[in-house]
Amino acid sequence: MTMENHPFRCEGDQQLQAKLILDASVAAARAKIDALPEKSVRRQLLATSLRLTKAMSPKLHGMLEQCAEKLRLDIPLEAFVYNSPQLNAACIRPESGKLLLMFSSAILEKFDEDELVFVMGHELGHHLFAHHDIPIGYLVGGKNRVNAKLALQLFSWSRYAEISADRAGAICVGNPDACARALFKLASGLTTGLIEIHIDDFADQADEMELEKPHGKQSGVSEDWFMTHPFTPLRVKALQAFFKSNLAADSGVSRAELETECHDLMGMMSPNYLDEKSEVAEAMRRVLFAAGLGLIRCSGGVKESEIEAFDSLFGPQAYSKDLDFDSLEDLLKKRVQHANQLVPQGRKTQIIRDLCLLAVCDGRVTQREREYVHELGRSLDVSGNVIENCFIRDVDLD
Repeated sequence: MTMENHPFRCEGDQQLQAKLILDASVAAARAKIDALPEKSVRRQLLATSLRLTKAMSPKLHGMLEQCAEKLRLDIPLEAFVYNSPQLNAACIRPESGKLLLMFSSAILEKFDEDELVFVMGHELGHHLFAHHDIPIGYLVGGKNRVNAKLALQLFSWSRYAEISADRAGAICVGNPDACARALFKLASGLTTGLIEIHIDDFADQADEMELEKPHGKQSGVSEDWFMTHPFTPLRVKALQAFFKSNLAADSGVSRAELETECHDLMGMMSPNYLDEKSEVAEAMRRVLFAAGLGLIRCSGGVKESEIEAFDSLFGPQAYSKDLDFDSLEDLLKKRVQHANQLVPQGRKTQIIRDLCLLAVCDGRVTQREREYVHELGRSLDVSGNVIENCFIRDVDLD
């Protein structure tokens, strides 16, 4: 079975990856990486980590083999453990015909068997769906950043890819509560036996998030907003939907209903307002358009990279020297006032995030640009911490 037609792969992941693979910038990055001198990650792991052979850990290998069988993977697996207090695991693209998996010492010590099976299945899912074929870290975190619109598409795809990988983990463990416990521990760092977590309880957090609250203030938005992973409660809610679908239960809801729900959940973090046809989306676009022009104006001279980034969001030749820059400040104030009356608080945060992408498009952010973004953030009731997390994310993405 190929990755393209796997029955439980998230539709958003599949569609966006197929589109991104054909993008010229993505293709160029892949070619450049392929041309680099080969670096052996396996050699580094052998030097700095402990390889867990079958003789050393027959139970762990049995769990890995169980996952590989359920996912129909036919490739030798090699597991390594490294010393770290962080709860973490990773899957490295194959070397010498072997698929490499890394586990921190903390995750092997503090996760029970079912929780580890979910993590293993998740990591194997990244290989199953060839997620490593899109070098997102290189494209949005390197010196040669892609344009703003492509960067947003890459972030959106990466979040959908995590949903696919979570489904792979769910298939392997078959236990909704184990999935929820694993994600809870990863999100909170808590592993005490005093806390019992169930998928329904954790998923309720997604319903209580203030992302769609029309007029409330955004008091504690996590830096996850700007990361390649979805909010953890959204991941749990997406898993809840998966276990209620006919992919996991014969009497479950249809695949189409599942994908619609996942699309709605991911929409809470995706920049879909750039193409969305609604009054709210139009108000958001109008603010970003005026704010983007103001950002370009205050950057100390119009740069070609800024114009390209602006046009990537709004279409060819959206930027023009003939625009009325003198009335820009009053225009932006009016658009912000309208947005504050109409746009939910979480969606206003999306405007700030996308403005930050414009600010870093030339590889640096001036003090005036940073101040400008913060000024707009205050007018939209978006906290300074959220803005700084965005700038940090764009500079430091693994």
